[in-house]
Amino acid sequence: MNDYELYPIGDAARRSGLSVSAVRFYADTGLIKPTDLNEAGHRMYDIHAIARLELVRTLRELDTDLEEIRRLLEGGTTLHDLLTTHLEFVERQERTLRARRAVLRTLIKQGGTAQADLMHKLVWMTDEEREQTIDDFWNDVGEDLDVPEGFVDRLRTMRPVLPADPTAAQLEAWIDLADLVSNPAFRDTVRTYLQATWSTPEARVLATEPFQDFMHVSGAPLIEELLAAYRAGESPRSPWAQQAVTRFMEAATALSDTPLTPEVRNRMADGYRQMPDIMRQIAEEEATSESPVYDDAHGRYLSLVALINGTATEERHDSVPYAWIADAMRAVDPSTP
Repeated sequence: MNDYELYPIGDAARRSGLSVSAVRFYADTGLIKPTDLNEAGHRMYDIHAIARLELVRTLRELDTDLEEIRRLLEGGTTLHDLLTTHLEFVERQERTLRARRAVLRTLIKQGGTAQADLMHKLVWMTDEEREQTIDDFWNDVGEDLDVPEGFVDRLRTMRPVLPADPTAAQLEAWIDLADLVSNPAFRDTVRTYLQATWSTPEARVLATEPFQDFMHVSGAPLIEELLAAYRAGESPRSPWAQQAVTRFMEAATALSDTPLTPEVRNRMADGYRQMPDIMRQIAEEEATSESPVYDDAHGRYLSLVALINGTATEERHDSVPYAWIADAMRAVDPSTP
């Protein structure tokens, strides 16, 4: 092809990917006029006209309105603006389809017993409405609950944050979570679980603000330093490991103003050494439990929040070097400054 060669309508149709009737229609409506007519009066097209025909075909495949295409070809808009507008439209359609897919999957999963209009309402909630749904749940669960002060507020921070452009899986998880937290039976289950788990004297210490802050905030760098020594292949008795584990134990015992004596050191070491067995026991109980107290109250809420937020849903406890940490603790001499 060159700039000066003319092609009959059949060639123009083939090269642009259109049918002859479509090329003729665009010519009759004045959208893409032929470049010239041959001696027999047949329409002829140069490469520029064929390129415009190909553009029209592409835009029509994207469901672009003919009048929008006409404005583009007549200089009333730019291709960039036209494509940007169309992209926004396609993205809105995509979000709508994802929402419909989430609703349909949920309806199928629930055996058609759920109400479709309720599912749609949950999908199209505003950020404020979603926040209020979770707040209502924790307000109800925490009312008159006999647990350490501030504990429910810390649980409240573990909340879903649906992204601006959620996936279908995230939408499905939000529908499940909104349905779950709105269920009075589930709220009662959570209350019962928290009351039974955190009302004992030992558990109340673990649930206090200082301990929770240590586990999730201030103590996290200390345990990470300890794990770094392990990953580097250090012996639990190496200076690096000993310095790290000593700092960790001193910070942990300071929470209760307990001196780091040999007895305290040994109890902490024994606790870490027993941890794999405890975790296996919990896993076995989880696998065989038919009680909604554990399955729903302890796991379901957090797993759905993690899925919505795009975070890991579970920790691999078998990857924590409990025995190595226990050996490092046992090697510490509390009398050494």
